[in-house]
Amino acid sequence: MSIQIGNFNFIETKIKDVYIIEPKKYGDNRGYFMETYKESDFKKAGLDYNFVQDNQSKSKKGVLRGLHFQKKYPQAKLVRCLEGEVFDVCVDLRKNSPTYGKWEGVILSGELGNQFMIPRGFAHGFVVLSETATFAYKCDEFYHPEDEGGIMWNDSEIGILWPYEGEVLLSKKDEVHPKLKDLKINF
Repeated sequence: MSIQIGNFNFIETKIKDVYIIEPKKYGDNRGYFMETYKESDFKKAGLDYNFVQDNQSKSKKGVLRGLHFQKKYPQAKLVRCLEGEVFDVCVDLRKNSPTYGKWEGVILSGELGNQFMIPRGFAHGFVVLSETATFAYKCDEFYHPEDEGGIMWNDSEIGILWPYEGEVLLSKKDEVHPKLKDLKINF
């Protein structure tokens, strides 16, 4: 189901509280304009977050960042791709959720301008599909480096269908994350 509020189309996914958001673009021969966030419209859609930090990264094709979360200070994230294209994924880590261990994914692109709303209690990651991609996200909790956690990006029990052929490029820490069954957190 989707609902149109203001300049946004909020699309429900199979996981409760996870949304794909399509902002309306206004374009002409000069380019385009779009709102990427409007607190009042998000609240009307039931997405009541107090964003406190914005982050941005640039990565080359095949870079896979994730699957990350914070243990004691979980973050809700509103993510988007400013330039290029990524496959973005979230995994439900909420122990009492009927979708615990399930994932949702969407291709985000600078051209489409679409976004992904990921609530607290989820692991998050993405792989770059284009030659390069600039990725940005809003968080409702500050980043705490000592609080980082992660799960293995290719955990067979989760079964994420990454639409990328070839070798992925991982950070050292992303190479050694545990599998979901070995995770000791409680959201």
